[in-house]
Amino acid sequence: MSATGQDRDTAKLKLAAGAIGIVFGDIGTSPLYAFRETFRGAHDLPIDDLHIFGVVSLIFWSMTLVVAIQYVTILMRADNNGQGGSLALVALLSRSVGKSSYSWLVVLLGVFATALFYGDSMITPAISVLSSVEGLTVVDHRLDQFVIPIALVLLVGLFVLQKRGTEKVGALFAPVMIIYFTTIAVLGIVQIFGSPEILAALNPYYAIQFFITDKWFAFLALGSVVLAVTGAEALYSDMGHFGRGPMKLSWFGFVMPCLLLNYFGQGAMIIGLPDAAAEEAILNPFFFLAPEAYRLPLVILATCATFIASQAVISGAFSITHQAIQLGFIPRLSIRHTSDEHSGQIYIPVINWALMCAVILLVLTFQNSSNLASAYGIAVTGAVTIDTLLMGVLFIGVWKWKKWIAIPVVLLFLIVDGAYFAANLTKVPDGGWFPLLVGAIAFTLLTTWAKGRQLMRQRMTEAGLPLDIFAKSARGSTARVPGTAIFMNSGSKGTPSALLHNIKHNKVLHERVVVLTVNIADVPYVGEDERCHIEELGDGFFRVVLNYGFMQETDVPAALQRHEMCGGPFDMMKTSFFLSRQTLLTAENPGMLVWREKLFAWMMRNAATPMEFFRLPTNRVVELGSQVEI
Repeated sequence: MSATGQDRDTAKLKLAAGAIGIVFGDIGTSPLYAFRETFRGAHDLPIDDLHIFGVVSLIFWSMTLVVAIQYVTILMRADNNGQGGSLALVALLSRSVGKSSYSWLVVLLGVFATALFYGDSMITPAISVLSSVEGLTVVDHRLDQFVIPIALVLLVGLFVLQKRGTEKVGALFAPVMIIYFTTIAVLGIVQIFGSPEILAALNPYYAIQFFITDKWFAFLALGSVVLAVTGAEALYSDMGHFGRGPMKLSWFGFVMPCLLLNYFGQGAMIIGLPDAAAEEAILNPFFFLAPEAYRLPLVILATCATFIASQAVISGAFSITHQAIQLGFIPRLSIRHTSDEHSGQIYIPVINWALMCAVILLVLTFQNSSNLASAYGIAVTGAVTIDTLLMGVLFIGVWKWKKWIAIPVVLLFLIVDGAYFAANLTKVPDGGWFPLLVGAIAFTLLTTWAKGRQLMRQRMTEAGLPLDIFAKSARGSTARVPGTAIFMNSGSKGTPSALLHNIKHNKVLHERVVVLTVNIADVPYVGEDERCHIEELGDGFFRVVLNYGFMQETDVPAALQRHEMCGGPFDMMKTSFFLSRQTLLTAENPGMLVWREKLFAWMMRNAATPMEFFRLPTNRVVELGSQVEI
């Protein structure tokens, strides 16, 4: 093998190891509660060979169909310039389906999947950390009273650490998770050697027999079995950090075998125990896999793993929020970069503290991981079902598959994912309402902002004056002063209201007038050669469009200083930025319901200023107000 090939393989292995530490924590900590909840969740199952073999078989085939085939094999091929996730997929589909009759439905489905993710990102830290700390009760039942306080201290500490960034502690993630996965695999193998007959559960016959025998209760059990695949959507969302190849290598070469060995090991342990011991072990089978002397170290290791899994989910919430801001679904928020080297490492204070409050509330309300399991799953299965519908659009609209091939494939996954979602709907009264409520609130906020922003831009365009006409009318009729004035404009056409107000009130123009628009493309990254588009209008007037991808940081001064344009370099000490600040008024024929208008106005008032979002120098910004009817 050539040196170049060896270097490429080494780099791929390093990325694959990194992915184990960052990406697979959510699905990797599912063995702590998934198998247990199927038997001792909302609907208890008898502990006998039929049900143990049936549940283990269901877990195996669920992981194979949903995670291995649907996400890792199929959906990871649907990358938007390397990026994955519901919003990135919607942006990819929108470019292909254009203004077709169903394009609006594609966008709505993607937005709702994103909204459900916020519910998932609240429950995951709560259930993961609680389930690991509950292992203390296996070590000594008298420690039960300390579970909630310890879990709350760990969770609060996790959110407090976010502002410091994860670059330094992140170096420990991969080694810890590799040790964790290896440990749970070894524990599983030991039990499988004791009861090798559990391997017969690889045969789907046992899953089918489970349904034939139990029917309705087998259907309800799907609501707990699906806990074994929670985190599948996160694999797709995090694809951009490591790439499809390394993540497939991590999943098929290490993570999936370790998880399956542990699940089969839990089943083997239960069938190898007498009835009374099995009844006790099923209450926390993950920790009963270890000999008594090693249970406390296993609790500590599992707690570290759930801490890392929670960190990955919180970072995912930051990334999804950043994408949604750039794509116009969320108002500008204060975003802090926690790494000088990695642009993707960001911290969004309002999201961090909102998640922390929600997680604390969940722990105090539900009290234990079994109660939380009733709330868990519905957000994940909802997002997975939506991704399946979008997959159909992908097959036909982007990949141009024949309908007679695409429709049966989509129907197969829709039956599987829809069954999981339907089974979880039965848990709505027991806590499943929480992620649905969070999803509904997030969906309302996202769509209200997108609609209000669209209406406001329409009204400003209708009332605006074409810039070339304004430039001609201003020549010779207005005094010019030294320096550069940059007027930020949300649209790529028309004259900014700040420019009109500046003429009206100050009656002067700078020697160089730049109307600047920041355009966010529906691709993750835009190259430097495509960053700037300049139009010279004469007499010192210029229109500049800066193009960014939805994963990029919009640092306007850096972009302007990087390029010599508009007649010469930009000196920030001689440049003034003029911003328009709109006050909303209700029109005679409002474009949306009055309560949504009030909500949009509230979101506008609480959004981060363009000065902060575009990284404008604080002492060089002037804001001019105007009123807009929507």
